[in-house]
Amino acid sequence: MADRNEPLQQIKLRRDSTLAALVEGVPYIRWLGIRFDRRGDELTAVMPYADKLIGNPMLPAIHGGATAAFLEITGLIELAWMSMWEDMEAGRVGPDVSTPGALPRLPKTIDFTVDYLRSGLPRDAYARARVVRSGRRYASVQVEAWQDNRARIFAQATAHFLMPQS
Repeated sequence: MADRNEPLQQIKLRRDSTLAALVEGVPYIRWLGIRFDRRGDELTAVMPYADKLIGNPMLPAIHGGATAAFLEITGLIELAWMSMWEDMEAGRVGPDVSTPGALPRLPKTIDFTVDYLRSGLPRDAYARARVVRSGRRYASVQVEAWQDNRARIFAQATAHFLMPQS
């Protein structure tokens, strides 16, 4: 846990900069424009609308590959964030990406299943992931994505990851 004497602003800065370093370390996340809003330890992924995301201009609808990538990235970052939370809070993991090994390696995708429930409309998309199980070697994550109404998800996924070995 964070030191009780540590100023709240310093704790917030450490959490925000660590999350930024984690996300900025993956070029594809930047290309898709995905960002993460953090409230305490809870993350919400945001994929802002861009014309490059449209797969069918006749509908128009967000491409299934962009949707799947958004869901996978959300699950991966949530899992990495959750697994490094305790070390980050204790100061054992820092945001200095210029130092090799400053951040832990990301888990590797083993299996990924997407359910497309409706077309992704040409607007911003949001997603949240929930870690169902996380062990030393394996983790299972569920992800849901929505647009205007959190109760009307347009895609969901189940992912299994191989955890990095220390």
